[in-house]
Amino acid sequence: MTNLKGPFKNFACVCYGNKYSLEYVQKLYNMVQRNTTYLHNFYCFTDNVKAHKILEGHINVRQFPLHDLQGWWNKMQLFHPDNGIMGDTLYMDLDVVITGNIDCFFDHEPEADFVGMNDFNPQTKIFNSSVFRFKHEPMTKKLWKPFIEDRPRWLRLAGDQNVISDIILKHDETRSFPDAWTQSYKWYDRSGTRYHKGKWTFEHNGESLVTVFHGQPNPHESDMEWVKNAWK
Repeated sequence: MTNLKGPFKNFACVCYGNKYSLEYVQKLYNMVQRNTTYLHNFYCFTDNVKAHKILEGHINVRQFPLHDLQGWWNKMQLFHPDNGIMGDTLYMDLDVVITGNIDCFFDHEPEADFVGMNDFNPQTKIFNSSVFRFKHEPMTKKLWKPFIEDRPRWLRLAGDQNVISDIILKHDETRSFPDAWTQSYKWYDRSGTRYHKGKWTFEHNGESLVTVFHGQPNPHESDMEWVKNAWK
């Protein structure tokens, strides 16, 4: 990609176990390259020891600092003090489809230590951890430190987004991305109505920049043309 602008940004993803193949990392990388005008470092944190031989492009493959966290709990290692990330980092789950320019995710509320995506169900009043941006040094203190010091307690919660929300929503330096920038592949909006599977249309709402799949079907299982045109 030519004519990219500075300053350098960080983009990160996490790939663990067999939940998603490295194809998902590659497709996410490709989508980011097409949909930002910023110079950026792309990081993939993984337990796959062959990832650096398989992935193509300028992908910084990093092994997890800790090896005893399971599943989605590895996402917490984004805040580990020794993971090698410096400065602001935009994170996205592997099961997203980017359909528009994401520069605004890098730029929104630049002074905030953490910017999260509101959950699709407004009744939860928590962040959905599929998309967020964070400043590494402050979040090491605010998120990693309390998590690792009382890990057994936090691991009893439903998932990483519950831990992140419980801890970070207490801090004033926390902000949210505009809801219009993201959509659920299955929930059409954030009205709080969970549509029956028979009413899922899988349509793009015409304005979101990132679509989150959060469960089946996954992007590779979609037969929608707008997904096929973006997820490649």
